[in-house]
Amino acid sequence: MARNTAFEILYRDYYVRVFGLCRRLLNSNELAEDAAQETFMRAYKNFRKYSTEQPFWQWIATIANNHCIDLLRKRTRTNALFGDESAELEQLAASDTPVLSDLISFQEADCVNRAVANLSAKYRVPLVLAYFNQFSYDQIAEQLNISRNHVGVLLLRAKQRLRAELATDGDEVVR
Repeated sequence: MARNTAFEILYRDYYVRVFGLCRRLLNSNELAEDAAQETFMRAYKNFRKYSTEQPFWQWIATIANNHCIDLLRKRTRTNALFGDESAELEQLAASDTPVLSDLISFQEADCVNRAVANLSAKYRVPLVLAYFNQFSYDQIAEQLNISRNHVGVLLLRAKQRLRAELATDGDEVVR
């Protein structure tokens, strides 16, 4: 009974965050609802394995990340989703990009959220893992089965696309 009560409290406290993470990764409210429910079902089944020494958010976010990435992989092959590393490096060499923190200082959070939602999964997923879940490049590479360098390239391209989207939304060029 204590396990059920404890889990019920954690569910109420963390559902919105898990749903938000799933929505960002999957870019769909409907898919995010299903994914959040599945995340909590998996967490409940494995709740005895949860160590209170680890923050609950970290544990549940890992379950959600894994599930959402699995869903994305089912929709399309990983290579097709994340592309060829050498092609990304060539595209990167052809352009100039500032950092994400510059973007945030010029736009409000809702504009950034809209722009993130407009990114293709290829760029949105690594961006969400890095900036919303605070995963390291190595953790992202492991999650997505790509190289650490490819993670860096995808994140840089994602930031370029965010900058372009935000500049278009605001009818101004952000420098």
